[in-house]
Amino acid sequence: MTGHIHLLKLCVGADSIDDLAQWQDSQRPRWPKGCAVHVTRMWPKREAEVLGGGSLYWVIKGVILCRQRIVGLEQVEGGDGISRCALVLDAEIIRTEAAPRRPFQGWRYLEPKDAPRDLLPGRAQEEPLPPGLAEALAEFGLR
Repeated sequence: MTGHIHLLKLCVGADSIDDLAQWQDSQRPRWPKGCAVHVTRMWPKREAEVLGGGSLYWVIKGVILCRQRIVGLEQVEGGDGISRCALVLDAEIIRTEAAPRRPFQGWRYLEPKDAPRDLLPGRAQEEPLPPGLAEALAEFGLR
């Protein structure tokens, strides 16, 4: 294995990082201690790279705003009998620089070179840029 790769996923139903955190907190009793879980249909073919240091980057309202380290992948069966992939995530939600993304279905691989940087500790409490402004800055290479 030569490195790692991230996953990128739309955070459907959440309007903010706080919404994501509150939902995960409400579900925490169902999950492994210290972890969050997100179930998706497809199993990553690049499993070793994902588990070799990858994170799940969340797109909220059209903008990447945060990430969670992927600590495991587990096979789960839905109520419909279909096998799915549970992404086991570190409970810590790490804020990133805002990076606009167009809508897509499912998840996508995200190369480390294309991933937004984590916010510095002093900036972690800043409000994210509005989507229109974040997109304009990204077009000029200023995120």
